[in-house]
Amino acid sequence: MKTLPFVKKPSLGTIGSAVVLSSILLTACAVAPVAPPGAAEARAELNALQSNPDMVRHARVELRDAEEAVRLAEQPLDDDEAALAEHRVYMADRMVAIAAAKAATRKAEAAREQLSEEREEARLASRTREVDQARAEARRARQAAEEATEMSARETAELQQQIEELQAKTTDRGLVLTLGDVLFASGSAELQSGDNRNLEKLVTFLNEYPERDVLIEGHTDNVGSAAFNQTLSRQRAESVRRYLTERGIQSRRIDVSGIGMERPVASNETATGRQQNRRVEVIIEH
Repeated sequence: MKTLPFVKKPSLGTIGSAVVLSSILLTACAVAPVAPPGAAEARAELNALQSNPDMVRHARVELRDAEEAVRLAEQPLDDDEAALAEHRVYMADRMVAIAAAKAATRKAEAAREQLSEEREEARLASRTREVDQARAEARRARQAAEEATEMSARETAELQQQIEELQAKTTDRGLVLTLGDVLFASGSAELQSGDNRNLEKLVTFLNEYPERDVLIEGHTDNVGSAAFNQTLSRQRAESVRRYLTERGIQSRRIDVSGIGMERPVASNETATGRQQNRRVEVIIEH
């Protein structure tokens, strides 16, 4: 009788380890990083250009630069780097648009030169409709390239100017505008009448950038009880929100929080330090 080879059965421990390993692998796949929003659209537009021989022939350098920008935009980033991801996608879109405009311009110029040579050989007998069309395409393409470049520079400059006018600081939380205690009387949550230029600048900024939301935080010094300061800081934040909504800023864009005396920015041992701690901070989110 022929003896069958002995096959060792897998132990329960081995099976359990395999199940755990499979679960870990499935979990790792489930949380695989993804590209930021908009990166896929930029990639699709770039692929369309790269599949067009005319585009590749006339804008090889620009397409290479656009490829680098799109690759950078596709890199996954942490949630706290959303502004950087948005900027990278924006720059990728601009680079793709510039590459398309440059290619169209050079294609039109090449066509114009060829037609010019043919026209010269024919002793400039006539102007053809193709020549006019080529010139028009070249003009539109040049305008598109210039507008794309100017738009990017203008938008960046305008945003920077707005930030400087607000005297806001750029932080990981967004743009932070600090309003001193001169807006309120001591112990009061009512905005004092008078010069509120910073608040008016904030209203202008929020009107120009309607996609941005704000968080208003009230802060106090350590004079008085913690409960009193908590309530006062919340009420002051509410007063600033009411000021903004009365001037047309939608309430859904505004959130408020009372921090009380928990986050001082200076020592409460001096009058100057306490004054710095009595403040309202407006965080303009990315």
